[in-house]
Amino acid sequence: MMALPPPTSEDLFLRTFVSAVAAVLGLLLSAVAIPAIWADRNIVQEDGFVALAAPLGQDAGFQKRLAAATVGTIDSGAVPAALAGLVRPVLEAAAGSLTGLPGYPAAWEETLRKSHRLSFADPASLPPEADSSSSLTLDVAPLVALATGEISRATGLPLDAPEQTLINVGHSDQRQMIAGLTAYAPLGYPLAIGAGIAFALALVAARRKWSVLFCVGFGALVLAGLWTLGSNMARDTVLRTASGNEVADMFKNEFVAAASTSFGAWVTGTLIAGGVLLVAGLVTRVASPGRRRPSR
Repeated sequence: MMALPPPTSEDLFLRTFVSAVAAVLGLLLSAVAIPAIWADRNIVQEDGFVALAAPLGQDAGFQKRLAAATVGTIDSGAVPAALAGLVRPVLEAAAGSLTGLPGYPAAWEETLRKSHRLSFADPASLPPEADSSSSLTLDVAPLVALATGEISRATGLPLDAPEQTLINVGHSDQRQMIAGLTAYAPLGYPLAIGAGIAFALALVAARRKWSVLFCVGFGALVLAGLWTLGSNMARDTVLRTASGNEVADMFKNEFVAAASTSFGAWVTGTLIAGGVLLVAGLVTRVASPGRRRPSR
């Protein structure tokens, strides 16, 4: 067999150039893909949204405030004036015992599912009360129904639970943000595949594999820092807005905190992966058989 000619300087330069461009492209695609995938799995998809927000209903402080605010939305106007004094203590007692009722976990989950469907539905399909042009929508009807049933059993008064108890959350820019997120988030998966292909090309074309591992690891650390900065800015921006409704603001603040913690776990995973790649690059460099040894 004929020996292959040694690579020319032009060939080596081209390989280095292709490897560098592919590595940078992979990092750029990852910068968009990872947040998009997180948003799709935890915000856009109903099951992910429920899983993210469900623990809020298990927090004692949040439960107490949510129950009091929910009971406060019950319409007791149909109660005769002579019995109003009887109903008020029952309402207050219901606020304290709502979260301990057997049906509370199911009512809380259904509240989250109904709210997600309203917030991510086609605006044309929403009821007029949802005011789809101006805000997100929270539907606490399952919790109101649970409280209404408990009050009816305690007083013997026939209170009817509404089919919907809609609360507008936020402002028009947040509704527009949801629409953009719904369109953008699913793109994260093909972008992640593209990033994987780019990283593979960078390794194949590289003259020094260790340099690709090191640079990609360093880039992952930079991305983690940028994501943290962006996440904190988005969190602070949302928390500064107020809807004027106690239930809406309470849910918004708690959910934003939960979302920030969830995405922070992904950022931590990126930091760990970046550190591993940095170490792998250094170890590969030291262990490389082609490494020049110092002369004696």
